[in-house]
Amino acid sequence: MTDTIQIMATGGTFDKKYDEIKGTLTLKSSHLPHIMKIVRCTLQYEITFLPLKDSLFMDDYDRYLILKTCKQSPAKRIIIIHGTDTMVETGKLIGSASLDKTIILTGAMIPYSVSSSDAVFNFGTAVGYVQEKYPGTYICMNGRCFDWDNVRKNREKGIFEEAESMPGDFDTATLPPDQSDAYHQTEKNLPLVYV
Repeated sequence: MTDTIQIMATGGTFDKKYDEIKGTLTLKSSHLPHIMKIVRCTLQYEITFLPLKDSLFMDDYDRYLILKTCKQSPAKRIIIIHGTDTMVETGKLIGSASLDKTIILTGAMIPYSVSSSDAVFNFGTAVGYVQEKYPGTYICMNGRCFDWDNVRKNREKGIFEEAESMPGDFDTATLPPDQSDAYHQTEKNLPLVYV
């Protein structure tokens, strides 16, 4: 089973569904079996269903259950579907355990059941990273994969980002004023080259 990817469903917005009667989002079952069928995944995988919870309602017991399940799994590659509100806290607990496995936590800001959801994108990105990353614990959201100890949820922007600037990050404050102004006028995500 070491080639098998273990996927753990723990709930979160990823698996929420709209209850038309109550007019609320609820957690009843996971979308993962359906998702794995429609994406035609040819990798070996196994889905484990832990209690599905909104991560705001997770406590230490829930986090330790996730950690225990990771420890006991024979799989060397694990993806955890988790609520985004406390994903970082769970990542810290698992990361601090220094397991010799590649473990990626991912989730969604918008439920899978909503047409504009980021659930399948984040999950697919996690599937790619779990096959390529060295053993460690990571959080995979918004097309990026972060180390467990250098990530935060930016609630204002609705994205995950590095918790602190990393060595080698580009800092416009070190540029001469004329080049710094030019940098700020360029399109985002395009490289800026000075010759």
